[in-house]
Amino acid sequence: MRIIAGLAKGRRLFAPKSLDIRPTGDRTRENLFNILMPRICGARFLDLFCGSGANGIEALSRGADHATFIDKDAAALRITRRNLELCRLSVDSVIVKASIPEQLERQPQPFDIIFADPPYAYQGYELLLTTLLDKGFLDDNGVAIMETSHKTVLPDSVGALRQQQCRRYGDTALAFYA
Repeated sequence: MRIIAGLAKGRRLFAPKSLDIRPTGDRTRENLFNILMPRICGARFLDLFCGSGANGIEALSRGADHATFIDKDAAALRITRRNLELCRLSVDSVIVKASIPEQLERQPQPFDIIFADPPYAYQGYELLLTTLLDKGFLDDNGVAIMETSHKTVLPDSVGALRQQQCRRYGDTALAFYA
């Protein structure tokens, strides 16, 4: 697992040893950020179920102004911190230990891009999207991306959010909501 582009391009990241954490593959992440490229520069990025932090670190490496990393697993957050330090990007980031979505608190400043990569067995997508809307996480012009198994059925809409597109990369799917 490595950073694909930007300031930290080529850096190899530490990966969690736990089989419960499934990092986004390099090919999927590369395609994701090719899609997001027009939005990245100056963006506020939220990496939910962050695992190694690779997605938020990729965003920072490519020009995002800020990234917040949230996970309930302390080991994952330690690896995220190590990866941020390795890439020299920790100054523009915040790490939060919280159960998602139960412990998410109202946001004073919304995010431009939200990326969520819960375990494939996760069933709470509608609640997660509702919580993100209700607690002010997503900017009015922002996008929320859910990484899932290609077999997962997601809602077409939740509140004001509509699924704009869904892309499949092997066993992985990325659903974009705006």
